[in-house]
Amino acid sequence: MTRYDFRSPRLYVEATLEAGATVTLQRAQAHYLGTVLRLQPGERVLVFNARDGEWSATIAGQRRPAALLVGTRTREQTAPSDLHYLFAPLKAARLDYMTQKGVEMGASLLQPVLTRHGQVARVNLERMRANAVEAAEQCGILSLPAVAEPVALDRLLAKRDAGRWLVFCDEDAAVANPVAALRVVPPSPLAVLIGPEGGFADDERAALLRQPNVVRLSLGPRILRADTAAVAALALVQAVIGDWR
Repeated sequence: MTRYDFRSPRLYVEATLEAGATVTLQRAQAHYLGTVLRLQPGERVLVFNARDGEWSATIAGQRRPAALLVGTRTREQTAPSDLHYLFAPLKAARLDYMTQKGVEMGASLLQPVLTRHGQVARVNLERMRANAVEAAEQCGILSLPAVAEPVALDRLLAKRDAGRWLVFCDEDAAVANPVAALRVVPPSPLAVLIGPEGGFADDERAALLRQPNVVRLSLGPRILRADTAAVAALALVQAVIGDWR
């Protein structure tokens, strides 16, 4: 028997979940269940709200899904990770991808960071939140990351908590082996910073290196796109010093 039920549809809802509760479906959710999945009243789905765990629920309605009748809890709420995912935003679909992968890799905060050579200055935060919810629904995740307003790199560093180690990807890192570079990081809250595809400006890199508790991370001999680098860096961090151990 598998640990999670990946066959049943999962929905994120904001309402409190408890046995016997009725949750009114939003229009988009009703459309998804009734029109896209073609589910009928009486069929089962799973619901979560990032607070009360995961629950089994039954679709209610006359002809189309209108509400969910909450039954029994299927999983207790899991503790969220403490991994901040900081990244120079990309355009459209590639930003969607970065958001989704950040959620799947355990990020507790999604923080767009504006840099000198970044491609995008404005970010659709509602679209980011929608992508975060969709990733959590599809991957059995019970927590949702916070989605922060974009911030300039210099302001981010000025208000940074030095107790949270910062790992930033840098093709000029002195240590070529990323595993060896990460092993100097003690057990602590973490942040991973992915820069723009144009790279950090010289003064930005210098400002990062002046910060305490910072690790430069090389991602190998090949040049990676920013969205690929994000997945590679998060995988390395989780495997070496994160919750994959």
